[in-house]
Amino acid sequence: MKIVTIGLGYIGLPTSIMFANHGQEVVGVDINPDVIAKLNEGQIHIEEPGLQEELERARVTRQFRASLDVERADVFIVAVPTPNNDDALKSCNLDYVTDAVERVIPYLEQGNTIIIESTIAPKSTENVILPMIEEAGFNVGTDVFLVHCPERVLPGKIIHELVHNNRIIGGVTPDCTLAGMNVYRTFVKGTLIPTKAATAELSKLMENTFRDVNIALANELVKISTELGIDALEVIDMANEHPRVYLHQPGPGVGGHCLAVDPYFVAAVAPFQTPLIQQARQINNSMPDFVIEQTRDIMAKIEGKKIAVFGLTYKGNIDDIRESPAMLIYEKLQLETSFEIVAYDPHVKRDFVEISRDQALENADLVLILTDHDVFKVLDQVSLMGMRQAVVFDTKNCIASLDSSIEHIHFGNINSFRVDKEKMYSK
Repeated sequence: MKIVTIGLGYIGLPTSIMFANHGQEVVGVDINPDVIAKLNEGQIHIEEPGLQEELERARVTRQFRASLDVERADVFIVAVPTPNNDDALKSCNLDYVTDAVERVIPYLEQGNTIIIESTIAPKSTENVILPMIEEAGFNVGTDVFLVHCPERVLPGKIIHELVHNNRIIGGVTPDCTLAGMNVYRTFVKGTLIPTKAATAELSKLMENTFRDVNIALANELVKISTELGIDALEVIDMANEHPRVYLHQPGPGVGGHCLAVDPYFVAAVAPFQTPLIQQARQINNSMPDFVIEQTRDIMAKIEGKKIAVFGLTYKGNIDDIRESPAMLIYEKLQLETSFEIVAYDPHVKRDFVEISRDQALENADLVLILTDHDVFKVLDQVSLMGMRQAVVFDTKNCIASLDSSIEHIHFGNINSFRVDKEKMYSK
């Protein structure tokens, strides 16, 4: 097959290269000329383990090339972002998807397959994309085939999971589903699960919503335990000893282009049926302010002046800061006139990020860990040398090894660092 993929981000690029390295001719299309130039020079523009090596393989066989322009193909894959609309319900913005489909339509031919990998609201394939193709004169299901096949991969493990994860293939018609399965069976070793397009859309959204809701429960537990003076992390460990209980881990919030976005797509199409989903979003969105409040209390207790923020991405060992609660916390702390704030993240290359860990720690009173990068999991007096006080607030509970001389604060013992504001204000 010849495959054209539109969108060369965290999903579109690995997908393109995977098809190329399994014998398909692939043209990756993106609107960013810098991305195209870099890929054609043999360099990836995102951080993902193993992806650079996979690109190099594809360049050797000449099965992959990047382009600014769509061209004729057998299969068209749309893998572009779907942000939230700026409305009260934060509904799904399909602009990038519809733009991509409009670019594909002039090149459609009899027998082509169009696959939407972008995460979209329920019924979008049938109610929005299908009419666009039919208005161009094609009979979907006989002339061309339309499929929604949501990605289900974990950043940091994309190469492995693209191959081995089960894949949902949601066709507008049964023949569309079969066409989609024929595309993905070229390299997917997991089970190909046939279904309808709308079912595939909602299934993807609920996978991420499930995690968001359960993280919200863990985050609410932290607030309860902090109020009652109980170790929330020990409660989670104890509860998870039950064979049918699995409480998730709490954190500074939920980020990324899936968990922090997708639940809104469900709530927007059924606002009166989704109070739990909407409440979970509110709880997780409240965590950055909760972390900032606890950080203020710690700094008051230790009479600190400088905070070194460790980690800006939404999860560990990646460079993605989209919807990152760590970024939000950093930005809000920057507005605090009482503290000096510096950021250190070896995965993020931005002007405001300190390159040197030692420089970030110089005269710092508190290390605020917001992302569970592997490089943060072992801390000792040597690695924290230069701090004015060796105090760490680990909001991800990620530290595996820590000197006893270092004050380790986490969501289990944060209660002991709370400031009694009534007493403070009465003085």
